Amino acid sequence: MTHDPAIGIHDLSLATTEFVLPHTALAAHNGTDIGKYHVGIGQRSMSVPAADEDIVTLAASAAAPLIATHGSDGIRTLVFATESSIDQAKSAGIYVHSLLGLPSATRVVELKQACYAATAGLQFAIGLVRRDPTQKVLVIASDISRYDLDSPGEATQGAAAVALLVSADPALLRIEDPSGVFTADVMDFWRPNYRDTALVDGQESITAYLQAVEGCWKDYTEQGGRALQDFAAFCYHQPFTKMAYKAHRHLLNYTGHATDEDAARRALADTTGYNTVIGNSYTASVYLALASLLESGQDLAGKPVAFLSYGSGSVAEFFAGTVAPGYRTAVRTTAHQQAVTRRREVDYATYRQLHATRLPADGGDHATAEQTTGAFRLAALRGHKRIYTTR
Repeated sequence: MTHDPAIGIHDLSLATTEFVLPHTALAAHNGTDIGKYHVGIGQRSMSVPAADEDIVTLAASAAAPLIATHGSDGIRTLVFATESSIDQAKSAGIYVHSLLGLPSATRVVELKQACYAATAGLQFAIGLVRRDPTQKVLVIASDISRYDLDSPGEATQGAAAVALLVSADPALLRIEDPSGVFTADVMDFWRPNYRDTALVDGQESITAYLQAVEGCWKDYTEQGGRALQDFAAFCYHQPFTKMAYKAHRHLLNYTGHATDEDAARRALADTTGYNTVIGNSYTASVYLALASLLESGQDLAGKPVAFLSYGSGSVAEFFAGTVAPGYRTAVRTTAHQQAVTRRREVDYATYRQLHATRLPADGGDHATAEQTTGAFRLAALRGHKRIYTTR
């Protein structure tokens, strides 16, 4: 009798931007009590991209360590999840494929559904590996969240990429069946083609998220999923970290459990470390939560972890994974903490200049200011083409 191999996340690597704006600087600019940010939304700083940085350079930076460790043998698919796409036709993943020197015998595709798309990519990857367990799939979530200056969403900006190597017999996390899924047509957050900042109805977005929590949990239980009390921890999409607590208390209430603060803190506290200092990274957010959890002090070997992935508009999925034995030898704690601490702090005026940076749309030859110090940079725009270089 043969058993299907466990499939899941074999390795995980994150990257974030060159610059960081502390929320203290934002509060000083707009006269806000810092408690509104530190306590109210649970955020301390936000990653700010340099002029020569975009979702491609972030994605390549996140994925390069995976290729350095495992090589590219067996990677026949690259799935790029983003909601801050740089092109309406060409997948951002093709630029990453080129920067990383991946084999030509690779399929590359970009997925979009607000902050949810990386979870779709993970599930599609599992299907491919199940069909051929010798293959690996590279799933990259990369996003830069931008809101209008002085808007309610400004304090929740951020940017990061997370690269996941999906394989059979994974070293980090074994993804389980079933999944609970939910979709509703809601206008809580969207970005028309003619805008480069998103439109958001904050209250509607919270309501839509909580509706999605109920919907995907209901489907998960109907599919025969685990009981809520089975889980050692919960990784939620975190547009701001307090939203994860709001969502979890809602789920506890919906399932008839006590909603005390201590229960929520035990379930979530170890998942917010990166999101608190990076800000909202859209598709990458729930997998930053996983990185934070796996690098925490608690021993999770063999324990089930819950995931709730939400994308406005809206699509959500609830699924579970069991942490692999020996996972501690595979986590990249030092590299990840360096990615966060290497960011250079900017003042509010510099942040405003960076926020106002727009790539020229005239098709001319334009070099970008060299501000980054990482391995990959957006060097120029030439004839409407993005030119990337490797250091």
